[in-house]
Amino acid sequence: MSWRKAACPVSPLSKKNKVQGAMPTVPQVTTALTVCPSESSQMEPAEEQDAGNHTLLTEFVLSGLSSRPELQHLLFFTICLVYSMTLMGNFLICMVTVHPSLHMPMYFFLRVLSFLDISTASVVVPKMLANLLSEDRSISYLGCVTQLYCVVFLAATEWYLLAAMAYDRYVAVCSPLRYSAIMNTRACLSLVLLCCCSGKVVSVVQTAWVFTLSLCGPRRIDYFFCDIPPLITLSCSDTSRYEKQLISATVLVIFTPFCLILLSYACIISSILKISSAESRHKTFSTCSSHLTVVTLYCASGTLIYLQPKSSNSQDTKKIMALIYTTVIPTLNPLIYSLRNKEVKEVLIRAMAVLMKK
Repeated sequence: MSWRKAACPVSPLSKKNKVQGAMPTVPQVTTALTVCPSESSQMEPAEEQDAGNHTLLTEFVLSGLSSRPELQHLLFFTICLVYSMTLMGNFLICMVTVHPSLHMPMYFFLRVLSFLDISTASVVVPKMLANLLSEDRSISYLGCVTQLYCVVFLAATEWYLLAAMAYDRYVAVCSPLRYSAIMNTRACLSLVLLCCCSGKVVSVVQTAWVFTLSLCGPRRIDYFFCDIPPLITLSCSDTSRYEKQLISATVLVIFTPFCLILLSYACIISSILKISSAESRHKTFSTCSSHLTVVTLYCASGTLIYLQPKSSNSQDTKKIMALIYTTVIPTLNPLIYSLRNKEVKEVLIRAMAVLMKK
């Protein structure tokens, strides 16, 4: 908290003394009368100097997952375990997919997805773990801006990447003879770059919109990280216009890629149904099932969090959905893709055999 002294008002009082007779005129005398409040009232918090008599926020306090002290250590060890599994599982996917037998576009996109999952969990979880063991749960204004920017960027990029992965599956199933020509290295890199650029635009716009609102007290955020829905509840101005913009952005970021994914899978299913062999149909569809499972998880949790920023759902429900989105799903992705993918399982088994021999 920064402090500054309040300026003391100065009231100049002039008094003109005139003496009658032959006496010379006495020069004009000015007396400055200063009336100051007590020293204790001269110190005013700098963050309270807003024209609208609101408290301008310079830092925030995160309430965390739970306010019950007896749950803090249990939550710490549970989330720490989940975070460790997220790091190990996704690092394993990143290492396995560089195997020569997995040099295909699908595994390249899977490697990028694993990197985004590691980044998403690492932006949110370390601060959350620190807050579970500390009484000081504050986060600076700049820290909150940075965390929000990273969360929105990673979430938006992940959604666009899921759409790119659906397109990859569409080309593989519907145009297998042209697959290598269409999904070459340059095309894959271009798609990933486009996803990142789109995510960056969404993140910059959303972060700028949130922090151009007049955020005033209380500085307590009833959440475990800086996110859009809890931040707009701190605004002392009308947020109805921004909420409409947020819904539009949610439709753009979630439902536009989701519609592209649905369109891709409609074409995929149509092609699969034309296959005469039941075994071939099952094998072809099994290459898409993992991706569909991940899309369903992201769509369900993301919609509940962002589509209704001021919904009637309890805050605990929103926290649980956000925890699933940022912590649990990144842990599940390696399991979904490794357990339901024959090629990945074979490479994992060979790698484990090599490690055991050493």
